[in-house]
Amino acid sequence: MAKHHHDHSEHAGETLVEAARTALTGAGEQWTGMRSDVFEELARHERPASAYDIAENLSKTRGKRVAPNSVYRILDLFVSNNLAMRVESANAYLANSHPGCTHDCIFLVCDECGEATHVDNDDISKAVRGVAQGADFKPERPIIEIRGLCAGCR
Repeated sequence: MAKHHHDHSEHAGETLVEAARTALTGAGEQWTGMRSDVFEELARHERPASAYDIAENLSKTRGKRVAPNSVYRILDLFVSNNLAMRVESANAYLANSHPGCTHDCIFLVCDECGEATHVDNDDISKAVRGVAQGADFKPERPIIEIRGLCAGCR
């Protein structure tokens, strides 16, 4: 089975922000001050963060209200450009430690602490895409979430 566990510390801090900026501008999008602030705030979270959490923290940092709707639009842009991943069941986001790298989203989500671990498994991704294509459906963004308890909460 082709299983890949990425080292999520591969890009961190300033190198992660720079990799995200490079990926976004390489896709023809602008790296604005607000987009930079949203990405930096998202990247500092170890667990999935909601747009409301990010907006609240940025409002404090910037000294003026940041609307969650603005943050949602930026997060959607980040997801579509593989800078962030959305944990659907939590309506929350994680920074992609490999910005611009495309992987189907397979998450192990802890029901106790909220930790979401991203796992890459090419065999599962191919199988899920194959099932969709067999049903005459074009898969765009497969997302699989497995709920349970992480090692720390068991």
